[in-house]
Amino acid sequence: MIDTFLCAAKRALFYIPIVAIAFSCSDKGGTADEDDSEKEAQMSAIVEQYVDKTVVTTYRSLADESIILYDALLALKANKTAANVEAAANSWVKARDYWELSEAFLFGAASDFGIDPHIDTWPLAKDELVAELANDAHIASMSGEAGDVWVADFLGYALLGFHGIEYILFENGQPKAAGSISDKELIYAAAVAGDLRNQCFRLEAAWAGIDNVSSEKKAKIEELDMIVTTSSGKLSYGADMKQAGKAGSTKMSVLDACETILEGCITIADEVGAMKIGMPYTGEDVNYIESPYSFNSKADFIGNIISIQNAYLGGVDKGARDASVSAYIKRVDSATDAAVIAAIDKALAAINAIPYPFAQHFTSNEAGAAMDACNDLTEVLTGAKNVLNK
Repeated sequence: MIDTFLCAAKRALFYIPIVAIAFSCSDKGGTADEDDSEKEAQMSAIVEQYVDKTVVTTYRSLADESIILYDALLALKANKTAANVEAAANSWVKARDYWELSEAFLFGAASDFGIDPHIDTWPLAKDELVAELANDAHIASMSGEAGDVWVADFLGYALLGFHGIEYILFENGQPKAAGSISDKELIYAAAVAGDLRNQCFRLEAAWAGIDNVSSEKKAKIEELDMIVTTSSGKLSYGADMKQAGKAGSTKMSVLDACETILEGCITIADEVGAMKIGMPYTGEDVNYIESPYSFNSKADFIGNIISIQNAYLGGVDKGARDASVSAYIKRVDSATDAAVIAAIDKALAAINAIPYPFAQHFTSNEAGAAMDACNDLTEVLTGAKNVLNK
C-alpha cells in the first residue's frame, strides 16, 4: 500500500516527507531494482543475439567465401580460362558483399588488429603495384609456399586486400579477358587472396572463439600465431560482449555493450554518407571511389546499410530476430524505433536510385540525395542511442 501511495504521490507532484523508508518505485509498479534487473536481462539477450546471429554469422560466411576465392585464384593461376576468371570474379563479389555486411561492427577485432585497413584500404596504390609486378625477386617470394605471409609482411595496406585482387580481375565493371591477365599478376593476386583469407579466419575466430571454428581455420591461425582474444588475453570478442559487466570483460555493463552496437551503426552510416558518397559527390576527393574497377560501389554502400539493419533488428535471419536493439527501443520509445527503421529504408532506396555505375555518376542528384539520406540515418541512430539510457 505505501509503495503504491508514494508512486501516485510522485505523479501528483506533491511530497510527503517520509525519511525512514528505504525503497524506490517506478511507473511500472515495481521497485527500481526490479526494473534494472529486467532491463539488464533484456539487454543481455540483445547482446547474445547480436554476437551469435549478426556478427559471428556474417564473419563465418566471409571466412568461408574467402577460402573459395583463394582456391578460385589458384585454379585461375594454373589454368587461365574465361570460366576460371568468371568463377574468381563471382567469388570476389560474394566475399566483398559479406565484408560490407560486417561494416556496422568494425570495432573490436577488425579495429584492434588492424584488419579493416589491412584488407580494405583504397584507393589502390596502382603505381606501387606496377613496380611490385616488375620486381622479379618479390614475385618469386609471392609465388612461394608462404606467399600469403610474405605479402602481409612486406606489402603496404594499399597493395593488399580486396582492391588489389579487384584490379587484377576486373576492368570497367566486367571480368577481364583471361589472356589479358599476366602470370605475374595472378601470382600476386593469389598471394594477396591467401592473406585476405587469413585475416578473415582471424575475424571469425576472434568473435566466435578459436575452438568454434573449423579445423582448417584453427590450424592456419595457430600456424601464423595470430592473437584472437581481447586485450585481457582470455576472452573472445563475442564472449567479451556477452559477459559485459562481469570480471574480465572490457565492457562495463550490458548497457555499454548495447551502446557499442549502435555506435558501430552510427560510424558506418556516417562513413557512407559523408565519405564514401559525400567525398566524391562534393568534389572533396573525386578519386575516393570504392570498388571502382568492378563497379561494385553501390553494392558496397547497400551492404553497409544492410549491416546496420541486421545489427539493429537482431540478426541476418529475418525470421529469427527475437531479441534486438529495435525491440527494446520500441518498448521505450516506439516513435524513435519507427524513425530508425524508416531512415534505414530511405537510405537503401536512395542508394538504389543512384544511376549505375556510381563511379560514373557520383555527381548525380541521386548521389546527393543518397548522401543526405545516410546523413539523416546517422542523426536518427544517434537519437536512438540516447533512448537506451531511459
